[in-house]
Amino acid sequence: MPISTLDPTSALVVIDLQKGIVARPAVHPIDEIVRHAVSLADAFRRHGLPVVLVNVAGFAPGRNEQPRGPGELPADWAELIPALGQQPTDLRVTKRTWGAFTGTGLEKSLRGLGVTQIVLAGVATSIGVESTARQASELGFHVTLAVDAMTDTNADAHANSITRIFPRLGETGTTQDILRLLDAHRN
Repeated sequence: MPISTLDPTSALVVIDLQKGIVARPAVHPIDEIVRHAVSLADAFRRHGLPVVLVNVAGFAPGRNEQPRGPGELPADWAELIPALGQQPTDLRVTKRTWGAFTGTGLEKSLRGLGVTQIVLAGVATSIGVESTARQASELGFHVTLAVDAMTDTNADAHANSITRIFPRLGETGTTQDILRLLDAHRN
């Protein structure tokens, strides 16, 4: 469903815009994805709404068939990219699974702030963003997905999330759609 409204207590959740992940090849130009995510973060901050910056610093336990990558990761792999302009008021979440809610305390933090809706952006669409959207929906949050502020390493996976999964979890829209609603509700 196209985005129709933003709750007065919405929060922006930016997934895995960190040095090691944005350096990987992506379907869409990463500079454009970052620019949209930064626009959203700036607007949420300007309107006094929570911004949650999520990074991943490990892997879920258990075996899988997917290689984990070559050897040790660079020391700055999990650092958020500077373009996000992290502020002292931003919530920081470090996850070790695909979704930002598992084992992080994010739900408790958002509930404590009275948040009823999350707007999602970040990388990868079919992994961290989709997992977080699924968890948020299951927890009863309204979910909005900024489809031009996310990308993936796989075009088919990205398209599947955007066209088949996200419309079942919440509302989708562009950064401009979300900014327009945000400004309309706050002026």
